[in-house]
Amino acid sequence: MKILLFGETGQVAREIQRRAGDVELECLGREAADFSDPAACAARVAKTDANAIINAVAYTAVDRAEEDEAAATVVNAETPGAIARAAAARGIPIVHISTDYVFDGAGEAPFAPDDTPAPLGAYGRSKLAGEVAVRSAGGPRAILRTSWVVSAHGSNFVRTMLRLGAERDGLNIVADQIGGPTCAADIADACIAIAGHLVAEPAKSGTYHFSGAPDVSWADFAREIFARAHISCAVGDIPSTDYPTPARRPMNSRLDNSATMAAFGIPRPDWRAGLDDILIELGACAPGERR
Repeated sequence: MKILLFGETGQVAREIQRRAGDVELECLGREAADFSDPAACAARVAKTDANAIINAVAYTAVDRAEEDEAAATVVNAETPGAIARAAAARGIPIVHISTDYVFDGAGEAPFAPDDTPAPLGAYGRSKLAGEVAVRSAGGPRAILRTSWVVSAHGSNFVRTMLRLGAERDGLNIVADQIGGPTCAADIADACIAIAGHLVAEPAKSGTYHFSGAPDVSWADFAREIFARAHISCAVGDIPSTDYPTPARRPMNSRLDNSATMAAFGIPRPDWRAGLDDILIELGACAPGERR
């Protein structure tokens, strides 16, 4: 199988390249595929000989999107829509990564794929518009919503906590937002597997959820990072109101992953195992300390 991968340096795109195995990849980074140019990206699909497409590109600056929604919408909606239409015209399945931010975070129950989206801000609106565009293209597709992505690369919560934890004796962390941290390596494996399923069984097209288990607060996630990295930094629980941001965050980012398991046999990954791998790669703990 050959996959056309949009993305090269992002967290998930990097892990797809590392974990592709026998899958042949055609990788399109910023120089090869300008996501501010939907037509150019669609043209790359028109001439590919790939069996499937994975879109791992996104405008992820959640707070900046509040002032730059037009740019976020181009990257997160208009270009994915153009790619999906070009793919549909050739019958090529696409796996498109989306986010828990399409929901309003109300309640405490995990959100199911068919729950009604209600984004709280510009980033969520742009990602929801991308889902609609990909779905409306009419071709074989899997829209894969995930949450709280972390890895040994890029900007993410694990790397931030390791840096701040080494500098300070204590940190106050939001404790009333609950979700499933998801390791980019696990998302990469899921995307590759789902792409293969869609090539063989395009009828499995749909919207799916994939997030790490168990669900946890940001504060408890920080405690686990510090414990596994042997960092003596106390964590104080604070409400979201004590840490205001330009964009509102969902309080409840729990996602129901059962449809993903039923369709593709992919279980929720334990983020604690993935966290160990990240810490080992970053040199924050030794391989023999894996729990």
